[in-house]
Amino acid sequence: MSSARSRARTFSAAAAGLLLPLALAACSDGHQSTGGGEVAKVDGKISLTYLQKQGDQEYFVGEAAGAKAKAAELGIDLKVVNLGNDANKTVSEAKAAIAQKSNGLIVVVPDPAVGPQVVQTAKDAGVALLTSDDQICTTGPDPTGCTPENLVPRIGFSGEQMGTEVGKRAAEEFGRSGWNPAETRTISAWKQDVTVCTSRVKSAKAAFLSAGGTGVQNIDVATDNTPTGAQDRIAAVVTANPNVKHWVVWGCNDENVQGGVTALENAGFKADNVIGVGLGAYLACKNWGSGKPSGMRAALFINGSDVGALAVQTMYDKLKNGKDLPKEAFAPTTMVDAANWKASGVTCS
Repeated sequence: MSSARSRARTFSAAAAGLLLPLALAACSDGHQSTGGGEVAKVDGKISLTYLQKQGDQEYFVGEAAGAKAKAAELGIDLKVVNLGNDANKTVSEAKAAIAQKSNGLIVVVPDPAVGPQVVQTAKDAGVALLTSDDQICTTGPDPTGCTPENLVPRIGFSGEQMGTEVGKRAAEEFGRSGWNPAETRTISAWKQDVTVCTSRVKSAKAAFLSAGGTGVQNIDVATDNTPTGAQDRIAAVVTANPNVKHWVVWGCNDENVQGGVTALENAGFKADNVIGVGLGAYLACKNWGSGKPSGMRAALFINGSDVGALAVQTMYDKLKNGKDLPKEAFAPTTMVDAANWKASGVTCS
């Protein structure tokens, strides 16, 4: 993802009121083997460390800002660490945070394979552990093969719900286009070892088909979840399919869709022959703000600051009040396009 600009954001009482019910409504099995059941309540000031992959990415910049704002509100000492894409750094920074007396760790892992190590590190130290965005498993490197009770409690978005919204909007745009299904292809682009990405894309495919996209062949494209990586891979797919006249693109995030839209533009496809539905909206909105025709038709707005704030609030409730960590808690999403993105509060990276 792109911009490293920090965009500090404070939460109004209304926003805070939205987050708390989400946490309260989340499901909990009452057994906290993966989230720190042995962790003692903290009587004094709470110290937390938020370990984030790709911390200069616009979404994660917003997530950090939301976490910091909520921490300031609750009187928490919060440190945010950018792991970049270094999976090994996850474990070393977790150990460093524990050495610095953090009471809890909130982690967005660069690679879920380090999950068992992170879990064991937190467990050995008696430190509370919560993930945001991406899942990790206590017993193995692949969350997709993990039983529900062995997944670490997570704050984020529902991959199934997000993918469904993206697929439905793509089907609506396709229905209005009048395109011949035989001359159209859909592209599903994502980093295929990231569990939440697979959930999003799988749901988008199903929703597109059920909402009117039958007869359109899909092409799966493995990417690194970056705009340039997606652009290169999708450009190769477009070159290999010279008879396709119309393209529909979705993926794990805005980066994949933006890369696809750019690849198609470079291949000579006009905006009228491209339907891109992003996920994030922080890159999609740049197309709409340019005033030029774009194949980016819409995007699902996911606000990282909501996730960061909810994660900190959830950890506070655990450490201060002894409340069980929910197995999952979700922040809200909104579909936006060129007509409403500004009013929805989207910030372009």
